[in-house]
Amino acid sequence: MKSSKIDYKNIFYPPGGILIWILIAVELITFGVALIVLAVYSREDPEAYHSARLQLNATYGAVNTLFLLTSGFFMAVAVQKIHAGNYAKAAFNTKMAMLGGWLFIALKSVEYYEKIEHGLVMGKNTFFTFYWLLTGFHVIHVLVGLGILFFMYRGMKKSVSNVLDVEAGASFWHMCDLIWLLLFPMLYLVF
Repeated sequence: MKSSKIDYKNIFYPPGGILIWILIAVELITFGVALIVLAVYSREDPEAYHSARLQLNATYGAVNTLFLLTSGFFMAVAVQKIHAGNYAKAAFNTKMAMLGGWLFIALKSVEYYEKIEHGLVMGKNTFFTFYWLLTGFHVIHVLVGLGILFFMYRGMKKSVSNVLDVEAGASFWHMCDLIWLLLFPMLYLVF
């Protein structure tokens, strides 16, 4: 009799499936290229980039980092609980992961509102064009991730979640964390 367990030692069957990892690689490359272009443009007028960066609230960025990392922790625990067949605890941890995501969105919305109120909009200068494009694209990923987590949560509440689906959703969610860990220092701390 064949085991239905997935062999994770095989590179073609990573947690969540190979397709999610291809998507993650493409997304990371996209953000990576954008950050390299940001770094190149910053060399043209470092003083302007530095003064623009100082208009960002690094505390907001740090708190949002904490929200996403905590959320990622809860998602990792949810995956462990799904593997153990404990749907109730997996659902609770997924709900906590979603809370972290919504807290991120709420604080980012406050930050966006303040930027708009102060006229720091896309087109103000090159730095703020990059800021809005990169953080806006990231927010879209977080919202998509929250949608994925919501559907996973519903399946967990009914005890019908598929381990592979949960791993794929968790991988996407962790990608959002990783992208933010690249954006936060590059936008809020470096220039």
